[in-house]
Parts: sequence; C-alpha cells; structure tokens
Amino acid sequence: MEKIKELYKKYEEIIVYLIVGVMTTIVSWAAKFIANALLFDNTMYPTPVENAVLSTINWTTGVIFAFFTNRRFVFKSKEPMGKEASKFVLSRVSTWVLDIVAMQVFTALNINLVVATVIVAVLVTIANYVFSKLFVFNKKETE
Repeated sequence: MEKIKELYKKYEEIIVYLIVGVMTTIVSWAAKFIANALLFDNTMYPTPVENAVLSTINWTTGVIFAFFTNRRFVFKSKEPMGKEASKFVLSRVSTWVLDIVAMQVFTALNINLVVATVIVAVLVTIANYVFSKLFVFNKKETE
C-alpha cells in the first residue's frame, strides 16, 4: 500500500490529468453526439461542414469543462483566472485545429466517426497536456 501511495504522489499530476481528461472527454463527446443526433440525424459519415460543426461543439464544451477542472484539480493554480484563461483558450485553439484537420483526413479516408473521434482524442489529449504544463499553468513563471 505504501508503494502505491508513493507512486501516486510521484505521478499525481499525470494521474489526475488523465482522470479529468476522461471526464472532459465524456462531457465533450456527449455534447458532440447529442448535437449529431439533433442536427444531423445521427450520421456516422458526416460531411466536411457537419464535421466542422461537431468538432466545434466538441471543442467548446471540452475547453470550458477542462479549464476549470485542470485549474482546480490538476495544476492547483492560484494565479488570476483571466491570465490563465486566455492562454488556455489560445493553446486549445491549436488543438481544435488539429482536431478538425485530423477528423477531415480520417473521414475522407472513410473511417467511421466513432473510430476517428477516439484516435483524434488521443492526439489532442497529449498535445493539451503539453501546452497546459509548459504554457498555461507554468508554475516556474509564478515562483
């Protein structure tokens, strides 16, 4: 049990980031698939325009949820919210573009929406952690 506690303490930030990431994914995917059902009759092979709309809904929902949960639970930030929010949104814009481009490529290759969404989520999650750690919630900058 002590070894588990020691490992958790050592990797706490990454573990909590992954937990928050799963929660963010659930929230943003729920928004995406609900929008798909309501707006596009639940298509599994969306057009480029439908893809862009769904990715934007997915992204917006994810950014709002992720900012507050990452700030509070992952990086335990005490900085002014406005300063971090602008950097957070800017970093997420770059991964939103990654999301849209990758989804366009995968659906052009006739890859199912669900499969493409999972692959893109992995890429975006890695990029988001790197940006959050190095650019948004950089503790060295404030110490």
